[in-house]
Amino acid sequence: MNPLLTTGLDAHRGMTALSVNLNKVALLRNTRTLGIPSVTRAATIALQAGAQGITVHPRPDERHIRAHDVHELAALMTQWPQAEFNIEGNPFHNLMDFVRAVRPHQCTFVPDATDQVTSDHGWQFPQDAQRLAPLIAEAKSLGVRVSLFMDPTAQAMHAVRELGADRVELYTETYARAHATLQQAEVLAGFTATAQAALREGLGLNAGHDLNRDNLTEFLVAVPGVQEVSIGHALIADALELGLDATVRDYLRCIHRAGAAQGGPAR
Repeated sequence: MNPLLTTGLDAHRGMTALSVNLNKVALLRNTRTLGIPSVTRAATIALQAGAQGITVHPRPDERHIRAHDVHELAALMTQWPQAEFNIEGNPFHNLMDFVRAVRPHQCTFVPDATDQVTSDHGWQFPQDAQRLAPLIAEAKSLGVRVSLFMDPTAQAMHAVRELGADRVELYTETYARAHATLQQAEVLAGFTATAQAALREGLGLNAGHDLNRDNLTEFLVAVPGVQEVSIGHALIADALELGLDATVRDYLRCIHRAGAAQGGPAR
């Protein structure tokens, strides 16, 4: 059984999973026509180094991940039955086409505009509820777990559960900006409260955006029940200096340090 395919209610093997976002690998490849660096090769290196999942966020303009990448990665992931394939995107743009075609383990609904440089906010309730509901139901009918990209707003967690989503992915840029400042404790408290609210509702909990080797451990120590972090930009930037294999292993060490601080196994 894939250990990442959980209900959101069970313990996640005692540690948070690392899903490596490969968008920036594709962005570099797309500057030339040589096919390098290879997205599937990067995925293989990350998985061999211990990453528990691969994430992509294909946008309609294909400025980084392209349609063929999604299909090639889906084929690759069949060789890694213990790992998860997560596809992010706006379900009102191109995401659902990929969900229907490859049926990833998880799809993460993100409310980004077609011209956004990167995701910068979560879904809003009740404004977005009615139009999200049928797409959540469709994805789940295909056997795909649904996670909603959300700001750290505790009172929204009940509405997420009412819609039938399985998880939330907490948008962590505000934490990253506050890290190592006088605002860190206050900002973290908001994430902690939101995580607690999500867990009370029976939701699984993911997190991502601007998490890095400096701030990841503190976040996981403070925020309960995070099952998965999706990290791309910082991880790929670190890989330019350290190499992808060493970088993935270092991010896993950050996760394990958080587990040890919470009384779990140290590695």
